[in-house]
Amino acid sequence: MTANKKEMAEVKRLLPIVEPEKQDGNVEYKRQVDTSSRHNNINNGSSLANRINYRLDIGNGKCRFRLGVEEGGHHSLLDYAAMEESANVLEEIARGLNAIVLERIMIQEEVALNDDGVPILNPKTESRQIHELSAYENDYNDDEDTYGGRRRGNNEEKMDSSASLFVTEDGIPIKAKQNVFTRCDLTIRRVETHLLDHSPTSQSKQKTKGSKQHQEETKEAEKNSIPSKEPIDVNETLTSRNIRVAVVGNVDAGKSTMIGTLTTSLLDDGRGKCRTSIMKHRHEIESGRTSTASTHLMGFRSSGQPIATRDTARTNRCKSEDEVARESYRIVTLMDLAGHEKYLKTTIHGVSSGMADYALILVNSRHPPTHMTQHHLNLCCSFGIPIIVVFTKMDGCPEHAYKTCKKEVVKLLRGPDVGKKPYAVRNEKDVETVLGRLHDLTPLMETSCVTGQGIDLLQKMLFALPKRRRHEKKVNRPFEFLVEDIFNVPGVGGVVSGFVNAGELTVGANAHVYVGPTDDGSFLKTVAKSAHIARINTSHVTSGQSACLAFGLNKEMRKKLRRGMVVLKESPTSTREFDAEICVLKGEGTTIRRSYQAYVHILNVRQSAFARDIEIVNNGVAGLPIPSKKNNSKNEDKNVIVLRPGSRAKVRFEFAQRPEYLRTGMRMLFRDGRVRGVGIITGVPNAVPVTVTSK
Repeated sequence: MTANKKEMAEVKRLLPIVEPEKQDGNVEYKRQVDTSSRHNNINNGSSLANRINYRLDIGNGKCRFRLGVEEGGHHSLLDYAAMEESANVLEEIARGLNAIVLERIMIQEEVALNDDGVPILNPKTESRQIHELSAYENDYNDDEDTYGGRRRGNNEEKMDSSASLFVTEDGIPIKAKQNVFTRCDLTIRRVETHLLDHSPTSQSKQKTKGSKQHQEETKEAEKNSIPSKEPIDVNETLTSRNIRVAVVGNVDAGKSTMIGTLTTSLLDDGRGKCRTSIMKHRHEIESGRTSTASTHLMGFRSSGQPIATRDTARTNRCKSEDEVARESYRIVTLMDLAGHEKYLKTTIHGVSSGMADYALILVNSRHPPTHMTQHHLNLCCSFGIPIIVVFTKMDGCPEHAYKTCKKEVVKLLRGPDVGKKPYAVRNEKDVETVLGRLHDLTPLMETSCVTGQGIDLLQKMLFALPKRRRHEKKVNRPFEFLVEDIFNVPGVGGVVSGFVNAGELTVGANAHVYVGPTDDGSFLKTVAKSAHIARINTSHVTSGQSACLAFGLNKEMRKKLRRGMVVLKESPTSTREFDAEICVLKGEGTTIRRSYQAYVHILNVRQSAFARDIEIVNNGVAGLPIPSKKNNSKNEDKNVIVLRPGSRAKVRFEFAQRPEYLRTGMRMLFRDGRVRGVGIITGVPNAVPVTVTSK
């Protein structure tokens, strides 16, 4: 007499084998893997692939899957055939995620049938554990595979169909009958693909571990104290080897097309093929005009070879940011900014808050540079960002048009507003020449996204650029996260994306943070539940990373979130006034006096502000009235003080709308249409601790 399905379902809840599953651990329980999941490995978009990635991220690249086990830790009562098929499918999906199965263990005889055919825990015999070999050949080594044993051969494993037994190389039979309940444990590890040597070498030239040549090289390495290669963490790649490059230029310069060509390593067709692959909104694709600031990752291997995000064989398959980050040794973050005059304020904010190490100024070689190109040059130079000028659309460009364009660009670079020396880059030797002198030299490069002219040289230039901003030196400072965007994710809650400007944070149930300031100047006290870096789940964020944080806020408090806020761990303050030492840029004439109103950019803060008090730093500058010694009235002196291009002064500003979080040392930019001046915050007089609203 055998048990029916209803009895079997009841028995499952009575046979605990292991502890219940933990949601925040690196161990996943699955009853069985559907064979249809095998086809989802192509786009890595299946829920199972996401679960593998999630568990690998929590386990720092290593996780464990228990097949044949319920979430409560009970036995699923499945046979060996179902476990073998599930393990094969799971292993295939893992390999598509740059992961390998280190160990596969089949566990049997934990459950037996009683006289009535009802499964019970086996009290007589201990469970049998059989260590199996992988079902797939190893791609990384020819002698020993990474699964802990030799590759599968015809003489090592045989299937005896008549006896329904599976015989392994050590002679241990695995019962494959239906009533022998089996479960499987798989240990999965992610492979750091940028550490692999992809150079083709024949088997005859390979160096075995015990060969004489290998022993000699080992002794030589020990003699010279050559350190061995250690695995490189993805967090380190996204922090210390991440170069942020702002891409700016006029509306017809081809910025989005250039970024699409660099990231995908595919040439453009001249009709917007590359730019449509990176644009975010439908109206941008239809008009061909970028209106928002977006970031795109470009990965390099240690050899300098770029990692293409789009597969040449399957053009509809595009790698996600986490795949690019895991495969890369060095990352270049390309920030696509708008070029049209209508979106100039968006571009200014992108340069102000983007923490760019360098800037690519793209110029259409077929037309002379416009006034927008000049504004972009002045904008980057006012923030002290080294620039690289790239001439685009060189294919089919008339020679006289290019000469005229280049002549005008050189004139702009040598002007008093920029003060740079142009240097034409034509080969790799020129790249090495300009790398150490980017503070006074401006490389000029010629490219074409249609023919590929100069693209390889530009990629080598981007790979060789040294990191300019050292955010890792600010790890010991208090945690400071600049909020750039707000999201409401179903099932998660309030999520903010931005940049970690200082300090570090470990998320979790005890990660109490302050978010603000709100419109009334108060801060919201909440918990940072989880974090993502380049779509990779992480428990720790540090300065220099672009990350997303998920908060435990209720519906009413989520409505108070806005762009321009900060996330702090301690001492939240807000102020409406601040002191700054400013310099009025030369160019279009403007007069600044008391009560002058301008739009202020301070990192991620954007708001109108009034000039309350003005104190001249350099009296006697041309165009500035020198206060009369006969007039001792302080108020009258303030009323007559005016600032003109080239002036330097100390000014006290007051925000017009709401308080903001500020600290000394922040760089600011103010404008009233065009960029008028830059400065540095020297003091925050009324920054006092504010009230905190708990969730």
